[in-house]
Amino acid sequence: MLLSNKTSTLSEISDIVKHRWWYRRWWWPILLFILCFGSQCTRQQNYPGPLTPEQALESFQLSPEFRIELFAAEPHVIDPVDIAFDEFGNTYVAEMLDYPYKPDKGKARSRIRYLQDTDQDGRVDFSVIFQDSLSEVTSIYPWKGGLLVCSAPQIKYLKDLDGDHKADSEEVLFTGFFENNSEAQITNLKFNVDNWIYGSNHGNPGSVKFIRKPEIEPVSVQGTDFRFRLDLGLFEPAAGSTQFGQAIDDWGNRFSTQNTIHLSQIVIPWEYLKGDSVNQPKAPVQNISDHDLEMFQLTPAPYWRAERTRRRQERYDTEMMDRIEYAEDHFTGCSGGTIYSANLFPESYHGSVFTGEVAGNLVHRDILVTGQGPLFVAKRHQSESDKEFLASTDSWFRPANLAVAPDGSLLIMDMYRQHIETPLSIPEDLKQDMDFYRGDDMGRIYRIVPKNGTTTPGSQPFPGERVTGDLVELLAHENRWWRLTAQRLLIERQDQSVLPQLKDMLINHPTPIARLHALYALESLAGLNENIISGVLEDSQPQLRVHAIRLAENYPNLVSKLNDMINDQSPLVAFQLALSLSQLESSENQSALTHLQTRFGDDPWFIRAINNE
Repeated sequence: MLLSNKTSTLSEISDIVKHRWWYRRWWWPILLFILCFGSQCTRQQNYPGPLTPEQALESFQLSPEFRIELFAAEPHVIDPVDIAFDEFGNTYVAEMLDYPYKPDKGKARSRIRYLQDTDQDGRVDFSVIFQDSLSEVTSIYPWKGGLLVCSAPQIKYLKDLDGDHKADSEEVLFTGFFENNSEAQITNLKFNVDNWIYGSNHGNPGSVKFIRKPEIEPVSVQGTDFRFRLDLGLFEPAAGSTQFGQAIDDWGNRFSTQNTIHLSQIVIPWEYLKGDSVNQPKAPVQNISDHDLEMFQLTPAPYWRAERTRRRQERYDTEMMDRIEYAEDHFTGCSGGTIYSANLFPESYHGSVFTGEVAGNLVHRDILVTGQGPLFVAKRHQSESDKEFLASTDSWFRPANLAVAPDGSLLIMDMYRQHIETPLSIPEDLKQDMDFYRGDDMGRIYRIVPKNGTTTPGSQPFPGERVTGDLVELLAHENRWWRLTAQRLLIERQDQSVLPQLKDMLINHPTPIARLHALYALESLAGLNENIISGVLEDSQPQLRVHAIRLAENYPNLVSKLNDMINDQSPLVAFQLALSLSQLESSENQSALTHLQTRFGDDPWFIRAINNE
């Protein structure tokens, strides 16, 4: 052959090529095709291609009590990472097309989309871009007819003014958040029963300025998450360093998700910890899983992860390090922790925590069990001792987030990408075969319902269509979305005429959770007083007494009553007493704290609470 002739010179080869027109015209295109096709074959061999939405549905293995349906898919949704339902039931989705690289200046690709099911067949068939050209949107939440939007380094407020489902106004509310890692930026905006909106910051450094309050000094959030109240103009740090997944239960207890640690509890709120910018207290967070790291995936480790793991383990062994690197079957990409608080699923599922695992292509379920102290324990359900609630054989399935819809179904936001991993963590040679944007034209949202369940909201009209008095009734709804949405609207409307109705609910309603929402609805309307709080301190529900203790901190005359509660049989109540009494200045508090330390001195969290550590 010509090129194997060792006596040929480059000039001779060039001369031959010039005179062989067939060689010049056909061989080089063929050679280029072979080279490109061979490279593509290698890539396809290492990394499988995508499935259609219908094929993807066939890839799931789900708990037998449920069925999974397609709620939305491309082209109506792309790379979804969060979903929000406003007070009228309108659906909005945050699409993070920028992931995993920081967008070039002026080329931000993330956006927010309005979705609609026009023919009421259960699947989205119409969509409108609410706002585009946003940088790395990670979370959205409804507020006063618009949306709060996390787009580091800012939180924005976007609003549609003319009813076309497109944003017409934009206001920057907060700025100064960390913005240099798309997997660890501000996210998870959640409205809690205590009237605060909480967000995740992963403990990253930031000096946050509240634009509406220019007179207030910037607030440091290094080592913390954050929370704010727009009705009162407040912004402050919040305990935790949550990455992507902030689960809040019916009683306002917060839980966090962080890659390998799929479920931690925020044990002590930030306001009870002593610290400053130099001497920060130890993070008041506890991993509560009793089955740490173990998961049951159906997909093999991707080529890059298996090879990286092999290299790392080889180095550990060479250096005689007592360490094992796992490529699969261990949590590494947990996200979107969400607590089920609705009435469509069987009662045994109420309070379960569902966490996406984007690396393992699955959704994990935890059962929360109360212990002897302030901590919960997260356990597998016995029916899932060797399998997951939901797992897929499709390696593109990326359950980045979850949400409970107004109809009680569980929604799963599937980014549907070939690769989910920060490129910084992958060796350069392995990245040569990887297209980190492959799949940025796809995305799915799935709906999980009981096999015999319906998916139509049973409480229409929606909260936004109701008069204020009817909102009070919704505070007793079995689905937490309805309760929280009604409470939020009571804050926004500030209608004092419902105060008698709220007070009656607080005193007489048979459901403790309704009494809790009534308590904080009263707080938001400045309807609380010393007598009301004193009555709630005697409520039969321990968690309600916990909240009453927190609110009693604002009433000095109630300190004596708090001291009288130190023999309360509930460890949760005793723990809150330790937190509150250690903050209040009263000569009788020290004796009460000493008594609590005697009762619970073996619990390190009680010691921290008593000593403000």
